[in-house]
Amino acid sequence: MSDATLTLLIVAAGTYLFKAAGPLVLGGRTLPPGLNRLIELLPGALIAALVVVSSIGDGQGITLDARLVGVAVAAIALWKKLPFVVVVVLACIATALVRALG
Repeated sequence: MSDATLTLLIVAAGTYLFKAAGPLVLGGRTLPPGLNRLIELLPGALIAALVVVSSIGDGQGITLDARLVGVAVAAIALWKKLPFVVVVVLACIATALVRALG
């Protein structure tokens, strides 16, 4: 078994156990409103962090290239409340244009 497969299995098992621990620990009790609001904000923050790391991260350093232009175009398209498919297509086109020109 490769290291990547072992890591994937460990992370999957840890995620499953973490998700299963919530109902076991709470046992039907509701969370405090402040904690509930925090939990609602976590997915957006995690996705934003993933986008930033994927866009400007390159191993151990920071790389500013065409991917950053695509993310900027996607951010503007999301701000304009365009449909998600349009956002993805615009980001792809912007990234491809920058790569073709530079």
